[in-house]
Amino acid sequence: MTQRTLVLLKPDTVRRGLVGEVLSRFEAKGLSIVAMELRHIDAGKADEHYAEHVERDFYPPLRDFVTSGPLVALVLEGDEAIEVVRALNGATDGRKAAPGTIRGDLSLSNRENLVHGSDSPDSAAREIAMWFPQLAL
Repeated sequence: MTQRTLVLLKPDTVRRGLVGEVLSRFEAKGLSIVAMELRHIDAGKADEHYAEHVERDFYPPLRDFVTSGPLVALVLEGDEAIEVVRALNGATDGRKAAPGTIRGDLSLSNRENLVHGSDSPDSAAREIAMWFPQLAL
């Protein structure tokens, strides 16, 4: 089933010069880039994106991190794209992510973990509409 999913290459990916490396992994798997933009986000956009986490203790440092520099927002498309992207990304904590995944190979952090991928079709639809309204269904 062809799906679209939102991916964010977080500020650590941009800062460390890993955008090409990460994008190449998605493309090598067969996913297509539908839209892509380099963006700076403010606290309001971060709060909108991470709405379900705003009241949690870990959120203020996460907001500070995602607003700390540019990030790359993109929409990927392909067969079961949501599940495929999440598998490629690996476990949230890079210290525990499996080798061969983006986080397992390139991250040693739970917060600065390089990438975000939508976790469900509903989340993908909400996030794509938020980041790329021109693509909303």
